[in-house]
Amino acid sequence: MYRYDQYDQAMVDARVAEFRDQARRRLEGKLTEDQFKPLRLMNGLYLQLHAYMLRVAIPYGTLDARQMEMLADIADRYDRGYGHFTTRQNIQYNWIKLEDCADALADLATVEMHAIQTSGNCIRNISSDHFAGAAADEVVDPRPYAELMRQWSSFHPEFTYLPRKFKIAVIASEKDRAAMRLHDIGVRIVKRDGEVGAEFYAGGGMGRTPMIAPLIRDFVPIDQFITYAEACLRVYNRYGRRDNKYKARIKILVHELGAAEYIRQVEEEFAHLLSVGVEPPREELARITEYFAPPAFVDGPKTVDRSDPDFALWVDRNTHRHKHDAYVSAVISLKPAGGIPGDATSEQMRVVARLAREYSFDELRVMHTQNLLLPHVAIADLPAVWRALDGAGLGSPNMDTIEDIIACPGLDYCSLANARSIPLAQRISERFAETGRTEVVGELKLKISGCINACGHHHAGHIGILGVDKKGVENYQLSLGGSEAEDVSLAKITGPGFDEDGVIAAVEKVTDVYLASRAEGERFLDTYRRIGMEPFKEALYG
Repeated sequence: MYRYDQYDQAMVDARVAEFRDQARRRLEGKLTEDQFKPLRLMNGLYLQLHAYMLRVAIPYGTLDARQMEMLADIADRYDRGYGHFTTRQNIQYNWIKLEDCADALADLATVEMHAIQTSGNCIRNISSDHFAGAAADEVVDPRPYAELMRQWSSFHPEFTYLPRKFKIAVIASEKDRAAMRLHDIGVRIVKRDGEVGAEFYAGGGMGRTPMIAPLIRDFVPIDQFITYAEACLRVYNRYGRRDNKYKARIKILVHELGAAEYIRQVEEEFAHLLSVGVEPPREELARITEYFAPPAFVDGPKTVDRSDPDFALWVDRNTHRHKHDAYVSAVISLKPAGGIPGDATSEQMRVVARLAREYSFDELRVMHTQNLLLPHVAIADLPAVWRALDGAGLGSPNMDTIEDIIACPGLDYCSLANARSIPLAQRISERFAETGRTEVVGELKLKISGCINACGHHHAGHIGILGVDKKGVENYQLSLGGSEAEDVSLAKITGPGFDEDGVIAAVEKVTDVYLASRAEGERFLDTYRRIGMEPFKEALYG
């Protein structure tokens, strides 16, 4: 994984010192909250319902054991002993005190971490496929390209005050495990006629106006892909709306201009930038790529002893095919039945750090599904890893099932939320675990958002739930048919909303229709697409 050089470290240290002075002036009353707000947001510090929240960047979801141990230390020193892993492959601390925040950032800086680009109208933390560098189906490891984008975008003077926040995902396989087309820019690294290049999508996003990004260019030579990204940003920065924050995202610009006109302007800007020479030297990409050399894999057993049914079920559900046939990638579920999706205690973080050091070449990933990942585990070591995870409450065998719920913090923490997400996720996972329906239903991706901002990705759920305020009462809209994968689609609302008990019952009715209607081998999403909405609406509303 990438290591800071003296320039990276100097930038992060300088930002910590700058923020320490800003926080001191706020605490002394020399800055008003209105003056302090844009400064703290540039350092990942939000003011939520009950306390400050600090969001720490984990670029493209990759970190090592010492960094995970520091995240655990931050949780103990400055928070309440836990952290919340997010769909942006970051971590949030929900109970940070302003007077402690600079110290927390200083501690993070000692392990090459920071909270820059986790808030504000800038290019946010670059996300990627959580199986990057390990997946058997990838063209190349996409993380060097994501890292190059991170370095290009960090403190970019032209893109520090964009019309609105800007999110980029980089993948390198046909299978999309990063919701690439639901980003402001999605980049797929491809290989055509032996040449590596980039396929660009622009204008995707969720929120109150969800849109799927159209293809902007099917191939950009890899030694021009930063230049092309800059052209996409320049057109947006020039024409994106600043008079209405609800219409300020690039998806609105692409929609209103039309994809063809947006492409025309990007191509014109791209041609100009090629004449200026803004692309980083090819040697810089080569330097970065060296940090992502594959670990020293060794040959070993290709199969596991399946005599323990609990272990066998975990292997079937929570491991993913690796490019080396003696290894797998092992998903660490942060979704125990009745648990808070994405939360991990400091002790659990330390267990995961130890396992990464001992069994995964000192490497960890944060998944956009709010789980963690050991990317390189020898098949021979799986029993030991599973026993350790199970003993720490991290061994739930539920990847991609209805218990593997994505949920935003909702009204329990967020000042923007209209309804609670966490208790609903807890109750649904408990209900399906208790009834044994999780196994019967199979792959079903359920996503819950507590407001229209869609931080829980409800638009992209096979089943999506949106919490709304209906005359002062929490109400939940149910949607069906979304996908954030390569078969990307937006979920459609079934009809009138439900109260909390009602929406749990509605989810069960929806799965009843699926089980009664599915053909052999069909996932929930496949059945929905085949039979349409009407059978589900009939079961829900009569």
